[in-house]
Amino acid sequence: MTIPDRASPDEAAAHTRVRFDKWLWAARFYKTRTLSAQAIEAGQARLGAERVKPAHSVRVGDAISVRKHGLVWDVEVTGVSERRGSASIAATLYREADASIAARNEEMLRRKAQAAVETHYPGRPTKRNRRKLEDFLNEP
Repeated sequence: MTIPDRASPDEAAAHTRVRFDKWLWAARFYKTRTLSAQAIEAGQARLGAERVKPAHSVRVGDAISVRKHGLVWDVEVTGVSERRGSASIAATLYREADASIAARNEEMLRRKAQAAVETHYPGRPTKRNRRKLEDFLNEP
């Protein structure tokens, strides 16, 4: 008769928490662990509104704030993983607050509206455009 292999409490705890930089990478907020560690060091990614080191443990239920390119994600950790999987699997690792989604969508709409209003200069005028401009300015 064999006794089933049971995980020790330390091994079980290891599966319920993971390094902060590794979690950000696995949740696909950053393309590499190096980028996620740099973001943590720069204060762009925070755990519970506090700056922590990349090796800090992340557990289910923790609140994380990630700021990238002026957009902010406020998420709650729903799962931990040490491996980077597909985007559909990564989406199950966190749940974003409704207010965060609304604020991010509003900011993206504001940026699109601003880009539409801004004048866009394509560069130097062509010879044809320059001649038309000179003709227009030289009219009596």
